[in-house]
Amino acid sequence: MASLLEMKEIFRNADAVCFDVDSTVIREEGIDELAKFCGVGDAVAEMTRRAMGGTVTFKAALTARLALIRPSYEQVQKLISDNPPQLTPGIRELVSRLHQRGVQVFLVSGGFQSIVEHVALQLNIPTANVFANRLKFYFNGEYAGFDETQPTAESGGKGKVISHLKEQFHFKKVVMIGDGATDMEACPPADCFIGFGGNVIRKQVKEKAKWYITHFDELLKELEER
Repeated sequence: MASLLEMKEIFRNADAVCFDVDSTVIREEGIDELAKFCGVGDAVAEMTRRAMGGTVTFKAALTARLALIRPSYEQVQKLISDNPPQLTPGIRELVSRLHQRGVQVFLVSGGFQSIVEHVALQLNIPTANVFANRLKFYFNGEYAGFDETQPTAESGGKGKVISHLKEQFHFKKVVMIGDGATDMEACPPADCFIGFGGNVIRKQVKEKAKWYITHFDELLKELEER
């Protein structure tokens, strides 16, 4: 198990950094915002809390929440235009600095592709570097489920994405940064996990993560020290 000093060394020399999105790169939980927008906010927020605590499988929680929300294509697009995701302070600068250093940045999210791609555009991250869940719609725009074949649709999915990236790009050092249980369990195959509590603190993650931060400036400082 790597020490904190070794983890900082891995981060400074990373080939790729993977960020969770909800409550990490953005301030809110995308699925909760969508639920509020569709009028079922409270019920879905409670399900999200249980899912983030790791007490139910991710896919079961996602299926149950989406069955309650049943978002139409139009509602998803209107949410993005009327209530665009709010970037977490410091993330724009951190991603920009990583890009300057030639580090590949990926967004690996249990949230929804359309919302995460909107975030990626703001951070100059190519949409090819987005791994998220895809909503399905009927021809009339009504909700038709989600693509259950995406690795991010199930528990352990973020680790599968990182394994795939290592195989595809031959990355030697990959860092995962996020606020939740699904992010922490992606290490290994990630070489280092950094817990993030700048928007919400998950007790389990704070207690178990060897490296826990509450502001992205802490990571920017690490990069400046070289």
